[in-house]
Amino acid sequence: MTTDQKLPILATHSGKFHCDEVFAYAALRLALGLHEAGRDHVLLRTRKPELIDSADVVWDVGFTFDAAAQRFDHHQRGAPLRADGTPYSSAGLIWQAYGERTVAALLQPQDVAFVTRIATEIDETVVRRIDELDNGVATDGPLQRDTLGLASLIGDFNPPWDDPAANGLDAGDAAFQRAADFALGIIGRRVNEARAKRAAEAFVLAAHAAAEDPRILLLERGMPWKNVVFSKALPVLFTVSPSSNGNWMLDTVPVEPGSFEPKLSLPEAWAGLPADELAIATGVPDAVFVHLRRFVGSAKSREGALTMARKAL
Repeated sequence: MTTDQKLPILATHSGKFHCDEVFAYAALRLALGLHEAGRDHVLLRTRKPELIDSADVVWDVGFTFDAAAQRFDHHQRGAPLRADGTPYSSAGLIWQAYGERTVAALLQPQDVAFVTRIATEIDETVVRRIDELDNGVATDGPLQRDTLGLASLIGDFNPPWDDPAANGLDAGDAAFQRAADFALGIIGRRVNEARAKRAAEAFVLAAHAAAEDPRILLLERGMPWKNVVFSKALPVLFTVSPSSNGNWMLDTVPVEPGSFEPKLSLPEAWAGLPADELAIATGVPDAVFVHLRRFVGSAKSREGALTMARKAL
């Protein structure tokens, strides 16, 4: 940016900060391609109306919601609500306007088809919760304070009352930036996790389509597969895939998500045996392990794990 270009001004309130405006600022920085306050944008933390009026984007202050005018406050009467009546926080309002741009900024060109789905997922799993906590409401039962939750962890960045950084004209500004950097990392990791999950879905479906036996899913790389098996109602009973230690895992499919109870257990005669005895019991020379509860096993080779799966059927 040349010196004759005006830096965009982003404004939120001064004083103690909360999860919603910190998260909103992190999302804005990603969506707008901003990296450092003072270098490529100005961050104003203020409650002065004349300074708020001068800003290009304002959130969590100003008593105005007007997305077209880039005003995103939620404290005024008539502030917008989600379709189910949940009040928005500034995080929700910013995500509504900038969420897809935030996600797109973190993806490679080959992954842009995932943008809308990922933005929606993060809204449902992260941003909505920020909205609920900031507004003191909950749609899933009593609102409990989670001391290890995102809102608490971001709140911990505020300097304590007797810290010199908590007082003065720029009180808390440096801490706000540190909290925003923390939120940036969280957004980036959530987006990458969601991207990877969707990329895995394509691999799993292709592998299942190519399977000799639709009950055995063979994956040449370790990846999340259970959500695909359940969401697509695939008739898979066992999955074979490489593990990080060089062995090949034989996983059973649980009866439902989150359960350890398999639809079809590995044979009882294999359970809990040392490797040398397991090799004899299975007839697979490189069989390594079968859990006592019979929901997972392993062999040293791909063919060994596949043979165990075929025998277990």
